[in-house]
Amino acid sequence: MTPTQRSQALPKKVSPELCKHPRVQIVSRDEESEYVECQECGDVFESSELKDMAIEEKKAPEEE
Repeated sequence: MTPTQRSQALPKKVSPELCKHPRVQIVSRDEESEYVECQECGDVFESSELKDMAIEEKKAPEEE
């Protein structure tokens, strides 16, 4: 079963827009980038985006 088939086979627990991606798994890696899949919502994205999301979350309370 490929990662795409696995993601489609499992029901998503959380909407990707609302998910904080607490648990991720590496699905692909090359010399310049690494891609991860969220185990909660099934969203796949570059691992550097996860770091950016964490930084944005920390900034949000300070801006208010």
